[in-house]
Amino acid sequence: MSVQHKTNGNGKCPVMHGALTNAGDSTTAVWWPKSLNLDILHQHDEKTNPLPGFNYKKEVKKLNFKALRKDLMKVMTDSQSWWPADLGTYSGLFVRMAWHSAGTYRIADGRGGSGTGNHRFAPLDSWPDNTNLDKARRLLWPIKKKYGNRVSWADLMILAGNLGYEHAGLKMYGFSFGREDIWHPEKDVYWGSEKEWLQDKRYSSKSDRESLENPLAAVVMGLIYVNPQGVDGKPDPLKTAHDVRLTFGRMAMNDEETAALTIGGHSIGRAHGNGDAAKLGAEPAAADIHEQGLGWNKKGGGGLGVEQVTSGIEGAWTSNPDKWNYEYLDLLLNYDWELKKSPAGAWQWEPIGLEESKKPRDLANPKKRHNPIMTDADMAMKMDPSYRRISEKFYKDPKYLDDAFARAWFKLTHRDLGPRTNYIGPWAPKEDLIWQDPVPAAKKKFNAEKVKKMIAATKISSSDLIATAWDSARTYRRTDKRGGANGARIRLSPQIDWEGNEPTRLKKVLKALEGVAKKSGATIADTIVLAGVVGLEQAIKKGGSKVKVPFVAGRGDASQDQTDIESFAVLEPTHDAFRNWVKKDYVPMPEELMLEKASLLGLSAKEMTCLIGGMRVLGTNHSSAKNHGVFTDKVGALTNDFFVNLTDMKYTWKPTGKNSYDIIDRKTKKVKYTASRVDLVFGSNSVLRSYAEVYAQDDNKEKFVKDFVAVWTKVMNADRLKAN
Repeated sequence: MSVQHKTNGNGKCPVMHGALTNAGDSTTAVWWPKSLNLDILHQHDEKTNPLPGFNYKKEVKKLNFKALRKDLMKVMTDSQSWWPADLGTYSGLFVRMAWHSAGTYRIADGRGGSGTGNHRFAPLDSWPDNTNLDKARRLLWPIKKKYGNRVSWADLMILAGNLGYEHAGLKMYGFSFGREDIWHPEKDVYWGSEKEWLQDKRYSSKSDRESLENPLAAVVMGLIYVNPQGVDGKPDPLKTAHDVRLTFGRMAMNDEETAALTIGGHSIGRAHGNGDAAKLGAEPAAADIHEQGLGWNKKGGGGLGVEQVTSGIEGAWTSNPDKWNYEYLDLLLNYDWELKKSPAGAWQWEPIGLEESKKPRDLANPKKRHNPIMTDADMAMKMDPSYRRISEKFYKDPKYLDDAFARAWFKLTHRDLGPRTNYIGPWAPKEDLIWQDPVPAAKKKFNAEKVKKMIAATKISSSDLIATAWDSARTYRRTDKRGGANGARIRLSPQIDWEGNEPTRLKKVLKALEGVAKKSGATIADTIVLAGVVGLEQAIKKGGSKVKVPFVAGRGDASQDQTDIESFAVLEPTHDAFRNWVKKDYVPMPEELMLEKASLLGLSAKEMTCLIGGMRVLGTNHSSAKNHGVFTDKVGALTNDFFVNLTDMKYTWKPTGKNSYDIIDRKTKKVKYTASRVDLVFGSNSVLRSYAEVYAQDDNKEKFVKDFVAVWTKVMNADRLKAN
């Protein structure tokens, strides 16, 4: 059986043009809508955090895990009058909450997902697809109140979903704590340009469903995945199958994982649409103050239990929606289905000629039974050839379905938690999984100073040493904690051949560094980072300073077998402002791309400014960028010359192309330097210029070197949370 795995969008720029300008943001936008907005770099600082200095990863280990589990299981069946539990259990509701919290993850930029507790904030708390999940979070409040800081909302929401399945009778693959809450909406996540719910402007061609805008995964604004009623609300399971494959592919799921999640996700719980959706009140973000953050309340009261309206689809997928069993596949595969309308007017599929005993019972009156339902996405599991083969395999081997679903669910809810070394708690599985980007632990100790001398003896230029270390580390993404220098995957496919890594130059440097690693006993990963230290210390000395560059050993070397080539392909840089490189012309401006990259690296605007200025004078530009931005006569020395010459009024600036400029001496009329847009934005943007002026000052030469070393070290260690 061929198990398809479609990532889609690889190689396309994942940054939306205009998303990083002031368009639509505050009063500044009214006057200067095209100015660069640096908020993406200053979102979750100490000013928004009510727990400054609190170490969640340390404190969560003190949690009474057994007591938490016991209390959550009690909440599962403690039906509340203000939001009654279906059939006496909230298991289905908690599963949906966890699923929708995790299901926003996308591989293009690693954003979304369950790792930050962002479901508590707009826009996610008010998406139409998340209708009434505000109630699920309120049901968990007594638990959060009791256990306090030692369990985050992010962890609690996913754990509740896990235990929802266990309460229904399924043995889960595992669970890890360690997700840290944010305290403010994530402005850096681009969810689409639409201004209305359930509209889409994300296809360059409506007839081409492959043209879904990168990095988006959901097909419509306000939905997590696909429209359950069909493409554009028109039922057609084969068309929906295409949307499902594309969407789940952009969440890093192959066909088998997608089928397992769809089947397992709907094997418990039910959909709600027994009423008039027009009578629902505003979503939480738009609700009146007396609603206290709850939304979608029925005007005039009611709308609870049997009268609830959520998706608009009404009914259960199986006859026992509170139990994990295999009825879903029996009903889907062994019966014919026809289109019907729910009481709320939504399209849904219902079986033809189903025995009364297989119909789910009415929520209010157990003596009454109703047809089970399927969405268009469910029918895709029956009608799409690939999904059909997988569904039949699961039907014939239920234990295989149990395992496949539990593993897919674990991947869905843990993908953005990063490597297994970040896992915390007694229920975290020990198995290494390929999607976790496993890296063996370094086993040997070595003398770092001795290795540095061996690296220096190779006579590789300081700029090449620095560029190689940078290229190895720059793949890190704080969003899903993927990439980075650990593992030394820069020497493996696909990274070894990436254009941004300058393969010819890279292979020569790696050959020498691999020789050093073999002789010294150091890992290649540590040797590459140490090479950056050597090159940087040479440049610091050349610049007249004595600042030392810190180094922390312990990186391992991944093998090619431990590297999923397709999964790593999405990490390929299409731009790198720090090496003044853009692969090709994109709609977003280079300075917008710079902010995106800095954000993924977890840099502040000050750190980004310092790093750019240093990289330029170190001579680490990509070969295609030539000398753009190298505002110094002492290339290879770490000085503040970039900022000094950028802010010097003895020069004037002249465009020579879309992304090239001449820096001309006003007196001689001769070209002194050349530059890109990324270089000049540090002089044109008022905020960035204020930082540039600090580093250009005569009294801050040493500060610049120290700040550069600090941010360089931060990037080198970004993927080693335990080393920071």
